[in-house]
Amino acid sequence: MDSDSITAATTTTTTETTITAVTSTTASTISTGLSKTAQKKLLKQQKFEAKRAEKKAAAKAHKKSETERKRKEWEEKLSTLSEEEKIKVMESRKELRKERMDKRSVEKQLKAERLTAAKTNGQNVVIDLEFSDLMTTSEINSLVQQIMYCYAENGRCSSPAHLWLTGCQGEMDKQLQRLPGFDKWIIEKDTQPYIQTFENQKEHLVYLTADSETMLNDLDPKKIYIIGGLVDRNRWKGITMKKAEEQNIQTAKLPIGNFLKMSSSQVLTVNQVIEIILKYLETRDWKDSFFQVIPQRKRFEADLEDNQEDLGDKQDEEQYAVQEQKKPCTET
Repeated sequence: MDSDSITAATTTTTTETTITAVTSTTASTISTGLSKTAQKKLLKQQKFEAKRAEKKAAAKAHKKSETERKRKEWEEKLSTLSEEEKIKVMESRKELRKERMDKRSVEKQLKAERLTAAKTNGQNVVIDLEFSDLMTTSEINSLVQQIMYCYAENGRCSSPAHLWLTGCQGEMDKQLQRLPGFDKWIIEKDTQPYIQTFENQKEHLVYLTADSETMLNDLDPKKIYIIGGLVDRNRWKGITMKKAEEQNIQTAKLPIGNFLKMSSSQVLTVNQVIEIILKYLETRDWKDSFFQVIPQRKRFEADLEDNQEDLGDKQDEEQYAVQEQKKPCTET
């Protein structure tokens, strides 16, 4: 048996053991105070986490195997060449590598210029990080990953938003600081709550929450839109609406219901909400923005005939691979 087969077999055995262990542990630790529905939901979540860990381990093993395969192919190719041919091939490879690095350098510079310009001209969007005391360490880590996705997506946009992180302190700040290059991010970071950061612009604050009765028909450049950073909002229903009411600031909800029906709750991740806003800023089309971002498994079309054309451009498998890594985090 070759090394790749041994690695794959070991990975499979390990992940199967992990799933068995997780299921066993979950069954023995589920609180008797939970309802049967809650127990089933918790068990399902634990199994999903174990399966995700299995996929991650398999992907890692595959990547390692592919790297080794390419290395061997390269060595075999070199072994068949004369010294003169080897030098030419090596020089050609160096040139290609240099071209890629130069291209990345240019793209990085353009990205920095777009994000810097957004500080003056971009739509202000705030991620409210004041809920960290209501989340577990793993939930905070999930939110941090979503913030990373938000920043990456914003940097790719031709017209990025002006992103803010407010109430950034404690465990949330610690985990954000662990992200590679976080200190160089072109994003506003403030330890203060947004209500203090924008105390002179309170009339422009708009909290995005599904509990609002106001439909957001368009994005106003003068407004400052706030997204609640809270994983597993099911434990804290209505918390963002209540907060906005106590602070006497405006609220609104994304017009999802005007264009599609959700197959489950309208709970979206922070990065999904940010992506929808960014798509809308580019297209000024809510329907197109929703269909490009919201995974098909979370929606079903109100008018299948009208919507099938809109589904053609986006492969749901690609969305699934990314979105399954992001836990429900915010209602819209």
